[in-house]
Amino acid sequence: MDVFLWEQHCCLPLRPTARIADLARYPLGSYLSVNVGYSGESKADSLALLDLFRSEAQADPRFRLVERFADIGAPEVIALAFDLEDSAPLEGDLDNVEVFYGLGVRSLLPTYNYANAAGCGCLDTVDTGLTAYGKDLVRKLNEVGMFVDGSHCSRRTGLDLSTHTSVPMIYSHSNFAALHEHPRNIDDEQARACAATGGVIGINGVGIFLGCNDPDARAERVTAMADQIRYGVDLVGIDHIGIGSDYSFDGPQFNEEINENPAAFSDAYTKWGPLQWTPPEDLLGESEVPGLDELLAARGFTVAEREAVFGGNFARVAAQVWRD
Repeated sequence: MDVFLWEQHCCLPLRPTARIADLARYPLGSYLSVNVGYSGESKADSLALLDLFRSEAQADPRFRLVERFADIGAPEVIALAFDLEDSAPLEGDLDNVEVFYGLGVRSLLPTYNYANAAGCGCLDTVDTGLTAYGKDLVRKLNEVGMFVDGSHCSRRTGLDLSTHTSVPMIYSHSNFAALHEHPRNIDDEQARACAATGGVIGINGVGIFLGCNDPDARAERVTAMADQIRYGVDLVGIDHIGIGSDYSFDGPQFNEEINENPAAFSDAYTKWGPLQWTPPEDLLGESEVPGLDELLAARGFTVAEREAVFGGNFARVAAQVWRD
């Protein structure tokens, strides 16, 4: 089945050596949200990455930078926008939300794994939720038209996001703890609260969050993604599940970063060995393993339901949330 793919989160290296051309592994017609920073990046770092990525995309006819919602869906190009995995690059100035929006950032999550000025992260042992600054940040994101994202946040922070947002929130790349217990996965209450805002949960393909991180378990990871989608649809309904695979084109560098920057991670990331990911080719059956689309069809998902999961649901909420 030819299907529009909305990939709500993937990663290039956060380095000057990164190349936008690598994203051409996704099919033409896709929408991609590409990370440009998390807790380790300053505003200057993320702006430099945006300058690099935007310049390369403008020079490559396979890509189109997203300035407005109408820029998405052309079959001959891949539409590109960006996301921040932490509020650190804002450097405490909420006016920077507008700056990043103007450069194509359409999604921001307040905290990456550990507490910061906005709230708590999923690896914190004490969870006090959003701070006053974090609540102000949610209001600013709503005002500017940027997704409020609960991935990597703590349970209470995620629930607070659903309470304080006035538009649909998302979990860009989060799986369900009911199927695999991991601090990065969300519980059913978080999922229901997100859905109650009208939001969408993007299922990721990271081995440690799926429970199958063996390097040879490529097919098993796709199967686990299908199981996560089936569980999510049964829990919150077909309108609230999407794809945020979290595929890392910087896999070796990211595994190196985990080892070199333990303050941002924990043994929840390291005890299963180097992280493994589900590549773009495995989503739509363009590889030697059964594709996610095929596995969902085998689980009884109709064409319309698969179209909703692969792209329609995130597109619907973007049309509601984004300013243009």
